[in-house]
Amino acid sequence: MPEFDLATIDLAIIGAYIVGILGIGFWVGRGKEDSEGFFLAGRGMVWPLVGFALISANFSGSLYLGLAGAGYSQGIAVWNYEWMATLVLVFFAVLILPIYLQSKIQTVPEFLERRYDKRSRKAFSAFNVVTGMLIDSAGAMFAGALVLSLLFPDVPLMVHIIAIALLGGIYVALGGLQAVMITDTIQGVLLLGAGGVIFVAAFANFDFDWSVLPELAPEGGFTIAPPPDDDFLPWPGLFTGAIWLGFYVWITNHMVVQKVLSAKNLDHGRWGALFAGFMQLPLLILLIFPGILARGFFDELPDDDLAWPALVFEILPVGLRGLIVAALIAALMSTLDSVLNGASSLVVNDFIRERRDYTERQLLLRGRILVGVFMVIAAAWAPVILTFEGIVEFFQSFLGYVTMPIVIVLLGGIFWKRASRQAGFWTLATIFPLGLVAFFATEIFELIEIQFLYGTGIMFAISVIAFVVISLATPAPDPSTFEEVSFDRDVWRKESLELAEKPKYQNYRWLAGALFVLTIAVIIPFI
Repeated sequence: MPEFDLATIDLAIIGAYIVGILGIGFWVGRGKEDSEGFFLAGRGMVWPLVGFALISANFSGSLYLGLAGAGYSQGIAVWNYEWMATLVLVFFAVLILPIYLQSKIQTVPEFLERRYDKRSRKAFSAFNVVTGMLIDSAGAMFAGALVLSLLFPDVPLMVHIIAIALLGGIYVALGGLQAVMITDTIQGVLLLGAGGVIFVAAFANFDFDWSVLPELAPEGGFTIAPPPDDDFLPWPGLFTGAIWLGFYVWITNHMVVQKVLSAKNLDHGRWGALFAGFMQLPLLILLIFPGILARGFFDELPDDDLAWPALVFEILPVGLRGLIVAALIAALMSTLDSVLNGASSLVVNDFIRERRDYTERQLLLRGRILVGVFMVIAAAWAPVILTFEGIVEFFQSFLGYVTMPIVIVLLGGIFWKRASRQAGFWTLATIFPLGLVAFFATEIFELIEIQFLYGTGIMFAISVIAFVVISLATPAPDPSTFEEVSFDRDVWRKESLELAEKPKYQNYRWLAGALFVLTIAVIIPFI
């Protein structure tokens, strides 16, 4: 292991970055007078901001460390989550996003109320808040504390967690989503740049010889199709679990979708989503390959998730280390700020707003208070992640067991007009607790031995059966009551005529098709 020492210039760079981020929060927050401006940035974001915000929300510090750590211990199989995300974002941009934006919703749970009823909205909203706190926010804080503990080993882990919580929470409470979107763009550039610097610097030690990557990879680890009995990511699990996890993250998770809802119009939302999908593909080079190259520097690490920061301090000079650590802090804040703002918007819009006639200023104040409350809850839960072998495993296993009813209810409501409001609510109300029990039984107490992606497939099948059976056993809904929130072939045909007059580079269907073909071409060499 290298010495994790920062020189004065490194600390100065990190300090300047933190001050700059907090300054943006103060500056942006000055003009916030209503809840839509705070939670949706006034619906005025252009596609680069939307795209980078999506990248940063997903490309969290926990994922930043987790992808390199998985590359170090498992090989390139973890990349499956990222290239599959590209295909999911293509599907989202083409078929789902227009429905979201034309309905003018402020939250994804609000969408469920329009399609089903208020019960479904509240159940889904509560679920999003809980998972946002226990998974995304806690994961970001834990990853940040892991890095800070390397730099300041004598400081207790909980103190590091609190420092990260305060850092991410303050500027969100001040500036809302607009501050998040602006800083996420800065952080997205830093993240991608840092990944590129580390890869080039590490690869240079092997004379840029591509043959060294499969040689350094763990045995059987240079393929995206591991055997069916693989403990980490068996290839059948791509279809039983990984693809559906992608649908949850990019299509139903309000903390992510909120970024697209802030787009100034449909085109900017689509272009932003497709740009984010395109940027999932280089993560193989920017993060996973460095994890593999770390095997050539370190025979054994005390924690696989330390592979990336260990490389930073092993091969980069003083000064550049500070910039890269600042980029990592940026990654940690990107997820934390997104979740805190998103969870606050859910509670304000789905629970507080309807209780009485609050003014916009009162809603804004409550939103800011909630950011602080959620910050405390996530910080208290973060140490639980110590019980898992890796950050990626913690994320994916929990989501795999509990999110499948969400995916089924939302997609079923959009594409199946026979889906009833009773099916929407009762599928959420019964299958989510069942998934929670399954998670604790398999992953926490290890009472049942099953790879979690297969467990995800089982939960997916149970959710489909429950949703279909309840729909067919209850009265059919009136399609005229949810026209704006369901897929309509006539609208698709009308749009096709309008798109025929646009140049191909502005036609999102051509862009989506090109991205789909590119993704398939890129993954074939690694099968």
